[in-house]
Order: sequence, then structure tokens, then C-alpha cells
Amino acid sequence: MAAGSPLLQMERVNKHFGDLHVLQDVDLEVDPGEVVVVVGPSGSGKSTLCRTINRLEPIDDGVIRLEGRPLPDEGRALARLRSDVGMVFQQFNLFAHKSVLDNVTLGPVKVRGQSRSEAERRARELLARVGVENQAHKLPAQLSGGQQQRVAIARALAMDPKLLMFDEPTSALDPEMINEVLDVMRDLAAAGMTMIVISHEMGFARSAANRVVFMDGGRILEAAPPEEFFASPRTERAKDFLSKIISH
Repeated sequence: MAAGSPLLQMERVNKHFGDLHVLQDVDLEVDPGEVVVVVGPSGSGKSTLCRTINRLEPIDDGVIRLEGRPLPDEGRALARLRSDVGMVFQQFNLFAHKSVLDNVTLGPVKVRGQSRSEAERRARELLARVGVENQAHKLPAQLSGGQQQRVAIARALAMDPKLLMFDEPTSALDPEMINEVLDVMRDLAAAGMTMIVISHEMGFARSAANRVVFMDGGRILEAAPPEEFFASPRTERAKDFLSKIISH
């Protein structure tokens, strides 16, 4: 990848679900080390955007490039892409029958070919980094929602991803657990992790984002630094969205 070039490029990306046009000519670039927070009303295409970047959803047309290369369609190259693009979901998606430690070591051993001992050493470091090192031998069901989501973040980090995506990572959590997850995400942002975050947490967007992207109706309507976006949104749709969110 050439110096100064974007890590991720999306050009005129379109996606339909039947008659529903969920992504419409989406253009987005994300630079290495940048934190982009995607906001917008429900059904605006935010989650689909994320799912196209690691090819959980194929696109109809347009092009998505990671490090200058178009995303692969299938096979080994696709598996490699998925390990380079980490994803943290709303519902944690941990393996219920495996311990916390096994959840975090599985990918590095199976996909990256790490030895069990090396994967465990790294997993313990990461569990400590997200503040759940003393939970390593428990099953996910024995943890709080906030702890499970922090394990999910450690699991994504264990693959050493180039890009980490978060799809509404706090929306399934009780209010008192939200900050413990956002704090981990703020630390990652401060450490230079490239992140795309779909979130309704405007405080996080203000404090951690380099850029806020506002989507509505499958389109990106605005993209601006947080201070600019929150102080003076350019479109009526964004003004209306912010007035509903920030007044409550």
C-alpha cells in the first residue's frame, strides 16, 4: 500500500435486497489510523455498509478496495480478508460452549496458524487490555453483557486486523455497561486502530471520531469532523436527526 493512500475505498457501491435499494452510490474512504463513526436513523443502510466491507453481503455494483486491492469473492483470499477486517457485532456472537480463552485463541490458531501457546499468551494480554483477564476460564453465559462484548473485542484484536468494525456494539447492553465497552473502544482509537463504528452513542462520536458520516436512505449525506457535524450539520435530514437524538 502506497504511503498516504486510504486503507479502505468504497466507490459507487450499490446493494439491493429485492426492490429495496439499501446502498445507493456510496463513496467512502478511510485512512490508516482513522476512526469513522457512522450515524443515521434505523434502516439507513449503516449495518449493510459494514457487512459489505467484509463481504458478509455481496455488492451489486461499484468497487470496494482494502489496501488498494478489490475485495476477493471467495476461497482462501476471502478468509484472509475476513481475518484482516475484524467485526464486533451487537449480539457478541461468542461460541457459547467454549471458554473465554478458547473464544479468543480459536481464530489465531485455525486461521493464522499460530501455536496454541503463542495464541494463549496473546489472548491473555488482550483480555487484560480489555479488563477481563480474570474471566479467561469462564463460559460466555457466566459473564455480564459488557464483559462478553469486551471478550468479543479481544477476539477481534487477536487476529491483528488492519481494520476493526463495530456494528452498534453497545445497543444490546444495559446502560451501566455501555461505558465500560466505550472506554475500551476509546483506548483502541487512541492507540491508532483504524475503526469504523456504527453507533447511537453521540458522546463517543464527539470524543473519539476523526470523522462522522451521516447516512439516510442508503446514501451518505454528510461526512465531517465531529465538531463541525454536531455544531452545524449541512442537511435538513441531519439537523432533524440530531434534534431528535440530542434533545433526549
